[in-house]
Amino acid sequence: MTDTTDRPEATGRPDRFAFDEDDVVVTHEKSYAAGVPAVLVSLRRGVEQMGPVRTARTFFRLNQRHGFDCPGCAWPETPGHRKHAEFCENGAKAVAEEATTRTVTPEFFAQHSVAELLGRTEFWLGQQGRLTHPMVLLPGATHYEPIGWDAAFALIAGELRALGSPDEAVFYTSGRTSNEAAFVYQLMIRAFGTNNLPDCSNMCHESSGSALVETIGIGKGSVSVPDLENADLIVIAGQNPGTNHPRMLSTLEKAKANGARVIAINPLPEAGLLRFKDPQKVHGVVGDGVAIADEFLQIRIGGDQALFQGLGRLLLEAEDAAPGTVLDREFIDRHTAGFEECAAHLRRVDLGTVVAATGLTLEQIRATADALIGSEKTIICWAMGLTQQTHGVATIQDAVNLLLLQGMIGKPGAGVCPVRGHSNVQGDRTMGIWEKMPEAFLAALDAEFGIRSPRTHGLDAVDSIRAMRDGTASVFVGMGGNFVSATPDTETTEAALRHCALTVQVSTKLNRSHLVTGRAALILPSLGRTDKDVQNGRKQQVTVEDSMSMVHLSRGGLTPASEQLRSEVSIVCGIAQALFGPGHAVPWAAFTADYDRIRDSIARVIPGFADFNRRVRGPDGFGLPHPPRDERRFDTETGKANFTVNELSWVPVPAGRLILQTMRSHDQYNTTIYGLDDRYRGVKGGRRVLFINEFDITALGYAAGDRVDLVSEWQTPDGSVEERRAEDFRLVPYPTPQGNVAAYYPETNPLIPLDHVAKKSNTPVSKAVTIRLERRG
Repeated sequence: MTDTTDRPEATGRPDRFAFDEDDVVVTHEKSYAAGVPAVLVSLRRGVEQMGPVRTARTFFRLNQRHGFDCPGCAWPETPGHRKHAEFCENGAKAVAEEATTRTVTPEFFAQHSVAELLGRTEFWLGQQGRLTHPMVLLPGATHYEPIGWDAAFALIAGELRALGSPDEAVFYTSGRTSNEAAFVYQLMIRAFGTNNLPDCSNMCHESSGSALVETIGIGKGSVSVPDLENADLIVIAGQNPGTNHPRMLSTLEKAKANGARVIAINPLPEAGLLRFKDPQKVHGVVGDGVAIADEFLQIRIGGDQALFQGLGRLLLEAEDAAPGTVLDREFIDRHTAGFEECAAHLRRVDLGTVVAATGLTLEQIRATADALIGSEKTIICWAMGLTQQTHGVATIQDAVNLLLLQGMIGKPGAGVCPVRGHSNVQGDRTMGIWEKMPEAFLAALDAEFGIRSPRTHGLDAVDSIRAMRDGTASVFVGMGGNFVSATPDTETTEAALRHCALTVQVSTKLNRSHLVTGRAALILPSLGRTDKDVQNGRKQQVTVEDSMSMVHLSRGGLTPASEQLRSEVSIVCGIAQALFGPGHAVPWAAFTADYDRIRDSIARVIPGFADFNRRVRGPDGFGLPHPPRDERRFDTETGKANFTVNELSWVPVPAGRLILQTMRSHDQYNTTIYGLDDRYRGVKGGRRVLFINEFDITALGYAAGDRVDLVSEWQTPDGSVEERRAEDFRLVPYPTPQGNVAAYYPETNPLIPLDHVAKKSNTPVSKAVTIRLERRG
């Protein structure tokens, strides 16, 4: 395509997140999660989207052995103990959004131009329903129009073949993609000749993988649900289970019943970590529920690493005072490397600096150290609050150091627990969705299919945006997700995509990424997790891997919204057939017709998947091997678990400025906005709010309810300061640490510089953004 006509944009700068400020209601934040309100909200959202009969039929197949896996988070079920209602409020919302009877048809696109839709909110776009037909936006056109599947595949293949190099294409993946679709997707991309495989993990748990591979030899958590249920001490840092992983609360409730102690470390008091009312139990309906956190450490943003290092010093001092009672010297001597260097570093940590960095008292820090000392089985859980920091990798490594000091890797009830978000983000990485897959994987892939995978590392999400911005990549293919709203530096990201010749989105529902396009664009509508998938007259099943390395089947049962919908496997294989032509080494048509064929190949390529088809059909699937957990074997450069020495970093608050963390509302999942009510934080009817300490409101000369613009300030490597702006936020008093504020994404994504990334992992730093407030005129 040589037409360089600019893609039409909405006139002016319409705010797609705007709402009527007068409609926003602010009440008191909640002191518990779930309970009867969660049930009522789940049912109401289901009936609104699906009707009563479809709601009942769908909800009771969710997370069941002969049903489908939740398209929300990756939290697993307790093996062998699934309830009839094995889902949470946000899982119910996710299913209702996908199983909705609302549809977005070709007539919808004929009625609404791209320019008009650009002015709509993310919430409005998502509420229109399921996409029903493949659509194309031709160069210079103002509206999407229908296109046949074969023509769409030919258009993609033609653009890819016209590139000067395969590395000029970028292939993004969302964590909701099944194992089978992810495997054929990365296979097609590598057969094409590039490792440009950015995925959503680049923007969330990449720091976890980077830290864990270096320290224990595998980038996955080492614990199971039974481990958590039987732990003595569970430390939960930088995570909000009540909103982001609500089913985790049931696991924590069992752990508490078994005598576990829970310490929550977070800048904000989160309802789910204060108290949980299980709506499937009497005490959760008419009683007070269960208090989850025994201690709440309200840490300053970015202070977690300082806390972990300070705790490390206190453990060493306690061992000095009573040798042989705190550290597990047998484990350290036999299974670890680098202890002496790490211990020498920790002994030099200044506890005054730790207090300043964390905002905690020394008494709180010592009490936490005492809890660690008194525990025989400790698990540390974490999420984005740790990973999306400049020092995110180092922070997680310092958490691992604490566990290694006491031998808490490779024993029941103890270990590391990075809590993943998207329902199959971990499985996608296992299947090869990574720009840096190791030689062993690539060699096995080549041997299985007779191809030659490229060995040069590809682009992650941030580097992909840079490549499109700079003109070194000109085709973007998104397998699910909402790339525009998931990534940082919104203005830069949107300009980068508009620089492309072709953008392709494989999606179930309409979102912002369909409207920020290259010179040409395709929307390819896919089946969802809830939909029945029939290929060659036979119902197909897909598999997923949960956050704890369990692999199990997912069986959709609903009639698809349109006969035009295709499965992600079918779409990928269709593109591949058009791209490579007949007689290619990979049996793309056979893969489309029978997903068992894909699983047979996976079994031969990826360790741990032997006899895949038989084992995954067991009642609860099967677990993948985890050498540190299973046999205390560490596949690192030293052959042991590695202590690390990390420079202490934290996030001071400049005078007159604030440190912002971005976060989800209780009425959203990642970039999908289910509604405008954040029930747990007491905000109803809108999203453009800034949670701020009352002292900071007064000190900065404002009053509660004032409307302000947020201006981020980022110092570049050359010493200059870049500013970015997000307009019209309402100040909401909230119990945050002084100097720390919070607001929802994607509204605040424009404030995050593309180059403001974590060391080693290249993850955008969305949890530590320096901002100032400017009063609205």
